[in-house]
Amino acid sequence: MSDKLKDIGVKVEKPQGETVSLYAAQKKIYPRSAKGVFANWRILFVIATQLVYFGLPWLQWNGRQAVLFDLVNRKFYLFGLTIMPQDFVYLAALLMCSAFGLFTWTTIAGRLWCGYSCPQTVYTEIMLWIEEKIEGDRNKRIKLDKEPWSLRKLRIKGTSHGIMILFSLWTGFTLVGYFTPMHDLLQAMPTFNYGTWETFWMFFYAGFTYLLAAHMREQVCMYMCPYARFQSAMFDEDTLIISYDEKRGEPRGARKKGQEQANLGDCINCGICVQVCPTGIDIRNGLQYECIGCAACIDACDEVMVKIGSPKGLIRYTTEAALEGKYPESAIASRLKRPRVIMYMLVLSVIFIAAIASLTMRKPFKVDIIRDRASLVRETNDGLLENTYSIRIMNVSEQVQTFRIKVEGLEGIKLVSERPEIRVEGMSNELVSVRAQVAPEIATKGSHEIHFTVESLTNQASVEEKSSFIGE
Repeated sequence: MSDKLKDIGVKVEKPQGETVSLYAAQKKIYPRSAKGVFANWRILFVIATQLVYFGLPWLQWNGRQAVLFDLVNRKFYLFGLTIMPQDFVYLAALLMCSAFGLFTWTTIAGRLWCGYSCPQTVYTEIMLWIEEKIEGDRNKRIKLDKEPWSLRKLRIKGTSHGIMILFSLWTGFTLVGYFTPMHDLLQAMPTFNYGTWETFWMFFYAGFTYLLAAHMREQVCMYMCPYARFQSAMFDEDTLIISYDEKRGEPRGARKKGQEQANLGDCINCGICVQVCPTGIDIRNGLQYECIGCAACIDACDEVMVKIGSPKGLIRYTTEAALEGKYPESAIASRLKRPRVIMYMLVLSVIFIAAIASLTMRKPFKVDIIRDRASLVRETNDGLLENTYSIRIMNVSEQVQTFRIKVEGLEGIKLVSERPEIRVEGMSNELVSVRAQVAPEIATKGSHEIHFTVESLTNQASVEEKSSFIGE
């Protein structure tokens, strides 16, 4: 009984008073490289994601960095789109689209995000490539780790981990390049003349990339990632998952190519499906939360099936219902039209369309009007009542714009300003002081609603803002 308790990580008190560890020690996993259709897709996604991540900060747009999150000046540049603090509703829409997109995809096809595009998976794959190129294949890596430390082992390990550290530093440098112009970072590199926060985030991100991808690896997916824990709430019997066909594969047993044994299934119990798994699980035991959906076991098993002359697909993408024979696998696509998928896609579509429509109708400038509360109302020399207003015009486009301000809402109201036309540079703002004047018999005691109209003479757009005029 104590051995069983130890296997699940429970502390056991021995008769002599000796205690065992509360948790099982981590066993390093040495994934075997797999070749096949899904391995090629993983390589493609690794390359594509890294081209986007490392390439975007180097792109230029209208004389500036195409993608730049300028926190100091509170401006986010996304190619031709500029997001101001007042536009952070679009960030909320982006996060909601990402969440519901992930929910939709998980309901349809399980953890494909984890297996192909998750940063933890992508960086782990890169570190494994580095490790394999320098330390050798799976058997050589196992043998090397079992060897006592020597100059040869130190050289090999030092080279592989040195390259991993350099790659991690590159990822940290690139991350900072999204917030500080990349060309500025490059110019400061020879003297390392970086700011405190730039230095911190560069090494912080690099350090965690190296720690999580080069050392912890599957531990992140198994114990730290919350997605693995709540994914079951989005799975149903029609979700596309990686499954082992137990009816076809059992009972297991070894055989030679072309040899048929009536009492054995197609699984020859070679264990390669376990060796290629980056989290070290046996898919033949059924779907487990540690499975990240990378399909390495499918490629490995298909390769073995070809060698022994059996059909591919002993391990394959399928659904629980199809595996149980509730409908043929050819009908899997038709099961997309189920309520949960439709609901997720409907919510996702509404949010996405609303965000795009809002961006399309977005004005090239914004206006903020503040009435001077220090002097609510005063009488001018010609007997008119006057209120003072501060109008901030924010040009959110990259071109220079010229503006004109008008006011209406009370009979005979007129606007007095020292600047009949206001010129505002691209991506900047101007604060303009104006005065509204009304006859006393029109602006009686109390508050009266008025409307300011700010018109762009450059592109003929206009913005109307409500304010109030205080009479006496």
